[in-house]
Amino acid sequence: MSALPTGPRAPELSKTPADAAPPSRSAGPRRRRTGPARPAVLAAQLGLAVLFVAGWEVGSRTGIVDPFFFSSPAAVAGRIGEWLGSGEIAGHLLTTLLEAALALVIGGVLGLGIGFLLARARTLAAVLDPYIKVLNALPRVVLAPIFLLWFGLGIWSKVAFGVTLVFFIVFFNTYQGVREVDRVLVDNARMLGAKESQLIRHVLLPSAMSWIFSSLHTSVGFAIVGAVVGEYLGASEGMGYLIAQAEGTFDTTGVFAGMAVLSVVVVVIDLLVNRVERRLLRWQPARERAHG
Repeated sequence: MSALPTGPRAPELSKTPADAAPPSRSAGPRRRRTGPARPAVLAAQLGLAVLFVAGWEVGSRTGIVDPFFFSSPAAVAGRIGEWLGSGEIAGHLLTTLLEAALALVIGGVLGLGIGFLLARARTLAAVLDPYIKVLNALPRVVLAPIFLLWFGLGIWSKVAFGVTLVFFIVFFNTYQGVREVDRVLVDNARMLGAKESQLIRHVLLPSAMSWIFSSLHTSVGFAIVGAVVGEYLGASEGMGYLIAQAEGTFDTTGVFAGMAVLSVVVVVIDLLVNRVERRLLRWQPARERAHG
């Protein structure tokens, strides 16, 4: 039986010298600065938007910006008001949001599940690695006409196209997030008798949650892009269809109005995702949440 290795031992907490000076309290509590003040950031964002819109409006009124090609903020706002007043935009917007939501849910679930699977099955990940890279390298726009042939002009061709955009974003973030989990946490959970399902629920999923939410922020925009592009190429309703109709009649005001509505929708959805993220990641330190 070999002897235990000898060497300098770490000092024990229970044997700290009694005359050790306690930490000074005169400095007061530490203030954590994680970035600029939020009101200042919001003010700067609003100021930049107002400056852009005002410059655009002034340019269109003075002739610096040609209204035929770029319209004007007043005309765009008037067109949105007409759409809201007549209720014309409601059906188109709901169709696009439904397609984007289905693409986000289906693509997110597939990306999350397959990302977890390949992160835990290293051999399978190595076998499928070149195929995943090839599929990810395919230009998605080329697939949209194929989906129109397969699924027709209904919502499912747009959903399929959106899934191809969302899946790889969620997949790669989930895969990397699970791979980055602290190995000590995994080993300790296994020593305590955790099964694979318990390991996923209590260790892997919480640790990778920042990566997953990071992918969702990007995926929301891509899901809407997939729906709009699919509608633009062939549909009978939706925001993409509305924009395509306006473009076909050289109605730049209608094009910019559709883009403005979609921009507002994306911002609102992103704010909702932010609220859900903050609620689910309250247990994490603020710096980790900001990094994630």
